[in-house]
Amino acid sequence: MPQSSFYDAGLLRQIATNLFYGWGYNFYRTENMLRADDQIVRTKAAWLLGTAMTSVSKAETDYRREFLPAPTRAKPFPEPEAVASTQKLERLARDIGALEGFIQQLPVPENDRMTQRYRLEAPTLKVLIDHDLKLVGQCETLRAMVHEQGGAGILKVADELQTGLNAIRETLRERENVLHSPA
Repeated sequence: MPQSSFYDAGLLRQIATNLFYGWGYNFYRTENMLRADDQIVRTKAAWLLGTAMTSVSKAETDYRREFLPAPTRAKPFPEPEAVASTQKLERLARDIGALEGFIQQLPVPENDRMTQRYRLEAPTLKVLIDHDLKLVGQCETLRAMVHEQGGAGILKVADELQTGLNAIRETLRERENVLHSPA
């Protein structure tokens, strides 16, 4: 039986390694594991915010149904407080959704020679993971505050939720600064 190139382990390893390097990937490198971890963590943070947004949207819909009834001759206009509260819930859901989308598109450090000239990738990713862990904690705290809450319950903690959204934005700014400043 002639030796086939499909069974030559050395040749196959060389071909695969060249392809991986050409694709910019070298598995078993710490940087690749850290980059994957960073992406997983950010995906989970975005998922937590998506869940929170869904809870707030549902609460807003239920609140509308309860406090903004159809107009009648006797009462053609809704109560201004109910309209303001509904709008507050709607803005809150929109703000949470905007942060979710922003987190999903966050960059990780590029793995190219120009970046490597002024920044080592592994230490940068380790710093990013620290920021991302803080981010996930903040997102879970926000999600827990709105989970299975009605509109009235969410409105009671609206100021604290706004503080949470501001804290998440600050964490995202700190994360962005890590990527834009030289190591």
